[in-house]
Amino acid sequence: MNVRERSKLFLKGMAMGAADVVPGVSGGTIAFITGIYEELLRSLKALGPDTLQVLRKEGIKAAWQQINGDFLATLLAGIVTSILLLVRPITWAIAHHPVLIWSFFFGLIAASVWLCGRLVKHWSIGPFLGLLVGTAIAVIIGLLNAGTGSDSYLFLFFSGALAICAMILPGISGSFILLLLGMYLPVMTGLRSFNVPLILIFASGCLFGLMAFSRLLTWMFQRHHDLTVASLTGFLLGSLTIIWPWKEVVSVRMVHEGRPDAHLEPFIQHNVLPGSYSTITSMDELLGISTKDPQLLAAVLLMLAGVALLIVLERFSPDNK
Repeated sequence: MNVRERSKLFLKGMAMGAADVVPGVSGGTIAFITGIYEELLRSLKALGPDTLQVLRKEGIKAAWQQINGDFLATLLAGIVTSILLLVRPITWAIAHHPVLIWSFFFGLIAASVWLCGRLVKHWSIGPFLGLLVGTAIAVIIGLLNAGTGSDSYLFLFFSGALAICAMILPGISGSFILLLLGMYLPVMTGLRSFNVPLILIFASGCLFGLMAFSRLLTWMFQRHHDLTVASLTGFLLGSLTIIWPWKEVVSVRMVHEGRPDAHLEPFIQHNVLPGSYSTITSMDELLGISTKDPQLLAAVLLMLAGVALLIVLERFSPDNK
């Protein structure tokens, strides 16, 4: 891998890291639309017990080549760099300018539906049904209400496994799955307080899910390529309901209860049309919101900016080298 290729891959990793910071956007989406998704799955699939055998018999260099180490290390470096640099500005933008930030991601993913659909070589009844099923699953996930979570370590383990599966699945966010399971706040709190048992169990679940799911998806790509791509395209299409920019809060919850920084935050939200967004509801009053601007012109411009960014990312894909 030369310097130019490594630089492009690093930038793609940064884009994946930025997406993973946002609940509702998947890093797998970025990997998919930039053309590195299948190579990522193959590289993850190579990680396993066989790697230890190669390491013992043939040495570090052979094991590194087997797992496509240059690819994974460069991509991971981009992801980590992006998270460290962008987690604060992105979370600030979501908190203070939600319509604008969600509009940008909406445009990015909406345009990617068409791009990913082009990767289906032969549209037939199978891929078409896969598109419909993928869309339906993503829409249903978006309509589900958040759960209450559990203190069980087993539940924490499987929460990590499900979250990491969603994180590498285009269209579904791992953070959003944790929200649905009621485990987003416990996990984030544990990470901030460096709760070692929680981190180890959650990370073990992530590793288990990553190893198992990457193998399943790799097999699907090899045996049923068009069906798999069409289904993933459906996930992208259905996820547009999750990241729709204009939402109405229908339920709130208290966070940091009993602490000086305790406050209410939106809990369950429903999509509304831009014209209805400016209506102040009782939930808005509880949150101290007195005015809401749909920012329609700025939102449309940012959607177009998302489309433009997609075109740039698509030019970096292997098919355009």
